[in-house]
Amino acid sequence: FPIDITFKSTNPFGWPQIVLSVYGPDFFGHDVVRGYGAVHVPFTPGRHKRTIPMFVPESTSRLQQFTSWFTGRRPEFTDPKVVAQGEGREVTRVRSQGFVTISFNVM
Repeated sequence: FPIDITFKSTNPFGWPQIVLSVYGPDFFGHDVVRGYGAVHVPFTPGRHKRTIPMFVPESTSRLQQFTSWFTGRRPEFTDPKVVAQGEGREVTRVRSQGFVTISFNVM
């Protein structure tokens, strides 16, 4: 999808990121999260290709895993800022879920 954005900054701290939340149907037809990922937007002119590793949160116990499978409600983040920030992520159990490739054309 084309995105047209203009930014101005004196330093790259907190540089904008694109956060992806990918959803899809599961075996029972429920719409569940398939992966989360984030990447910083490049700031040099030209064509840039970024591969984003995707991950999905997991339940911490077997009982929670069975309950989420049985009810069709899998763990997911309520706030997309969690994906872009590093704070609090070290205590979250996640599983790798593939990759997404994005192309940027920066002018």
